[in-house]
Amino acid sequence: MGTIISLRVAGEDITWAKNIPGMNHGPLFQEKDRTRLRSDQLDYDQFDPNDPDLALGEMAFAKNLSQLVPRLELLGFTLERVGAEYSQAAREDAQAPRTLDEASNGGSPRLMTFPEFCAFVSSHPIVDLDDTVVEGMDDDATRRRLGRFFGQALDQRIPGEWDYDWSHSERNYFAELMTFLHPYSILRVLAECPMNAKARVDWQFGPIVRSGWAEEREFLPGVERTQSFLIATEGTSDTHILEHAFALLRPEIKDFFRFIDMTDGHPFSGAGNLVKFARGLAKIDVHNQVVFLLDNDAEGRLAYNDIQSLPLPANMRAAHLPPLDELRAIPARGPQGVSLTDINGCAAAIECYLDFDVPGLPSPEVRWTSYKKELDAYQGELSGKGSYAKAFLKQRLASLPNYDVTKISKILDYIVSVCTDIAEHENSSEHAL
Repeated sequence: MGTIISLRVAGEDITWAKNIPGMNHGPLFQEKDRTRLRSDQLDYDQFDPNDPDLALGEMAFAKNLSQLVPRLELLGFTLERVGAEYSQAAREDAQAPRTLDEASNGGSPRLMTFPEFCAFVSSHPIVDLDDTVVEGMDDDATRRRLGRFFGQALDQRIPGEWDYDWSHSERNYFAELMTFLHPYSILRVLAECPMNAKARVDWQFGPIVRSGWAEEREFLPGVERTQSFLIATEGTSDTHILEHAFALLRPEIKDFFRFIDMTDGHPFSGAGNLVKFARGLAKIDVHNQVVFLLDNDAEGRLAYNDIQSLPLPANMRAAHLPPLDELRAIPARGPQGVSLTDINGCAAAIECYLDFDVPGLPSPEVRWTSYKKELDAYQGELSGKGSYAKAFLKQRLASLPNYDVTKISKILDYIVSVCTDIAEHENSSEHAL
């Protein structure tokens, strides 16, 4: 018989293995997703409810499909990437030899385009499909097994090959139509349907551990090192702020991001040293995914231009803090006194993306420090910036309603977009799309 381990959505297998651990789906989940699920591979008549062997057999990870989307995208499974995979499968399908029946009838029906495919999937929420198992191979059983999809010749309008005789229910047939795609691509497309948002995605490994085919330590949540992103910043403050921001505002993906160890201080402090670090990494075969994140000030812009001029490999990117409308009218002190100034590109260090209105903090003011001839711009610095950082690092979930996280959230969104772009290209190269 053997024991099956699978990744399921709404109770339907989208990939599975028998008597081996199979594909590692740990990167989809976090420790908080660890749970117990009832298994159809356990004989519950043999167990007392408090039997530790039952707890072992029910071990699993699970979360809602909508919660998986940010993790899927940071693993490279964006809709753009899925679209490329679909197009490749469609090209291969078009080049496949035709049968005599197809040739005599002018060939197969036209394949769906990727947008048509996504619309088709979204129009049939998987949670609404009938999962009643239908036995038999006669015409009536086939009609009941395929349900609403009977007579639509979908296996000829969607790339890949699938014999509906192997399906056992309407939901199973629908899921099997998508198996020409990577399992995570299937999840990403299914997530486009709002009604699938709460569909449970689970990876139940308990039965295969209980059967002795694998050990519990083989099933760990979280991304692997090569799937995470090293965010290299200009200074210690930048790192502490970003680490805290991800933990506080994006806990569902915080494990994707790593930062340089600051135990003994920042080893590459300052924009110039970060350029040297980038130059060194660009010359060696480093497989880690790296983002060199510069401030949105004059020094950061110069360093960004220097790093951009390097022959960076596809797994590395240079980026600077995003310009924001909120920073276009900040008091700045110069020889002519104080005036409202757009500090984007000349004085916007990370502290400028924190809340300026915390009680007890000084009113924001930038002071100009030095002239950068290459940019014909002055470098500026936020006065008392350390106080803004300290105020943010004290924030906890309970205090967030009283703290404006709008600007720092935009930094996190920007970092995620840069990292998603890296992952998408890395993933596409890996699968030779």
